[in-house]
Amino acid sequence: MAYKKIEQYDEAVTEGLKENYKECLHMLGEDPDREGLLKTPERLAKAMQFLTQGYEQDAHQILESAKFRESISEMVVVKDIELYSLCEHHILPFFGKAHIAYIPNGYITGLSKIARVVDVYARRLQVQERLTTQILDAIKETLNPLGVAVVIEAQHLCMMMRGVQKQNSVTTTSAFWGEFERAETRSEFTKLITADLI
Repeated sequence: MAYKKIEQYDEAVTEGLKENYKECLHMLGEDPDREGLLKTPERLAKAMQFLTQGYEQDAHQILESAKFRESISEMVVVKDIELYSLCEHHILPFFGKAHIAYIPNGYITGLSKIARVVDVYARRLQVQERLTTQILDAIKETLNPLGVAVVIEAQHLCMMMRGVQKQNSVTTTSAFWGEFERAETRSEFTKLITADLI
């Protein structure tokens, strides 16, 4: 299944989640039947299906859907791709930006497809470290480029709202393959994603 937005929700899944969320509200000491919470279990059920829709999508198919022969071999960089995900440890959001580059080796892909690959893996229960390598692997396996680089910078509400409660912490993860394992190429990529070119 290629990239799609949820327009219709699975009724059985929605109903099952709704009943469980209603029980959760009750166990937390709330009255799930009061006016303000009456529709909350259903809204939450639909929100969780939306936020985890990446399980129903295939990053390789997305890249293949706009894969074109091209003889260029210069670095392609898509930076500042917004991402929103859920930490699998506490089901709290983390959010930030992904910076991605690849060096074509006979094939390129549509630029929007790079951003959609980010969404495919971000819209799952995740850890940032795995998210970074999954994006890299999908591009590497589908386009067979000369190299791939992925850097993600994100803030985690599980660190900001609970636990250590560090409001300004930013987590950076990176993954490099092929030509980007060379210091010179990696340095060029780093300069491009940190420079204000426009």
